[in-house]
Amino acid sequence: MESNRRDFIKKTLVGVTALSAGGILPGFSVRSYNRILGSNEKIRISVMGVNSRGKALAETYASQPNCDVIHICDVDRRAMEKCIASVTEIQQHQPKGLSDFRRSLESKDIDGMVIATPDHWHAPAAILSMQAGKHVYVEKPCSHNPAEGELLIKAADKCGKVIQMGNQRRSYPNVIKAIQELRNGAIGRSYLGKGWYTNNRGPIGIGKEVDVPEWLDWDLWQGPAPRKAYKDNIVHYNWHWRWHWGTGEALNNGTHMVDLLRWGLDVDFPTKVSSAGGRYRYKDDWETPDTQIINFEFGYNIAMTWEGRSCNGKTIEGSTVGALFYGENGSLMIDGNAYTIFDLESKVVKVVKNEEVIDARNLSNPASDLDSLHIQNFFSSIKTGEKLNSDIDSGHKSTLLVQLGNISQRVGHSLNIDPKTGHILDDKDAMQFWQRSYEKGWEIKL
Repeated sequence: MESNRRDFIKKTLVGVTALSAGGILPGFSVRSYNRILGSNEKIRISVMGVNSRGKALAETYASQPNCDVIHICDVDRRAMEKCIASVTEIQQHQPKGLSDFRRSLESKDIDGMVIATPDHWHAPAAILSMQAGKHVYVEKPCSHNPAEGELLIKAADKCGKVIQMGNQRRSYPNVIKAIQELRNGAIGRSYLGKGWYTNNRGPIGIGKEVDVPEWLDWDLWQGPAPRKAYKDNIVHYNWHWRWHWGTGEALNNGTHMVDLLRWGLDVDFPTKVSSAGGRYRYKDDWETPDTQIINFEFGYNIAMTWEGRSCNGKTIEGSTVGALFYGENGSLMIDGNAYTIFDLESKVVKVVKNEEVIDARNLSNPASDLDSLHIQNFFSSIKTGEKLNSDIDSGHKSTLLVQLGNISQRVGHSLNIDPKTGHILDDKDAMQFWQRSYEKGWEIKL
């Protein structure tokens, strides 16, 4: 079964190479893929945070023909052992398990660190990894707050390491084609973008302070975040909905769609951001919005909006997650690795279908084979210096947009933004959320 999967991935990469020669994936070249697929020197990877999404990423990395996963790092002993067993079965040799990822960074055997921890760890771990001489693949969002995103950019420049954010759709072949169609005027001038995500998440209850489980290093799980008592409804997934560690549905899933909208509309920073919503469905410990609409205004008569409904799964345009562009001559909708072009009367003009199964509500592994393309782009940048499909500058800009939406939500009013820098203008209340406080001894240092 696994050999079939490896064969599929290899064939997929060769197929993408053919597309690249025609200009579909400008970040790749036939020469670089030949070097990657023909090389005996594998890139050695450590994966940090492997309970859910991290385990799926570790498995996908282990499936790459030019990769060895040699370290698995997690503060949850159960998750670490489970991931080690899975990766061992895939690559036929056992990675080393480490509870503290900093021990992995000390190893000269590691080329790159894959970070799939809770959000509050993303930027600090990425910066520590680059300072240790490692390349970095960090899941979205790249940071917990705007200040960390800017620090990431400075660290990448200072350390000279490759750092890629996990907004994998930047490497989906049909998504790239869709963006090219937009840029080539398929619907005329595009002036409005709409993105969305829907789900049927249940309540998380009211947590109780209990003893820390023996399988968990709670102190290291918190890491750079100021210390809080352990509660029984935080680890592992529900931290997403607590501002102290998480960033809500907006950055959990909204980052992907906002990134597509920003890419397609060819914009960087907005002039105004506003948000409406709240925790509407249940009364529990969930702090971030379960219902949210964020509006972005840009110069040049361009706007976009993102709608998130965590607790009502009614689809939009028949899709759980998607991005829709409106233009002078029609509209274009991206759904997974597929897209459809409509005229002004909503008549279908063109359909480009996806051959791979994507389950947008799969919490850990919605599209592993397509993710391989993003991983190979990361590897290609490490080995040959080719351009990343999602570098940290681009990743930060998309992350920042949604962070600004959350800040607007928290202060209860719209924000005026400097379109040159993305900084909030003349708003002391909002600037309280631009950065965070850190546990003593865990401050980020460049």
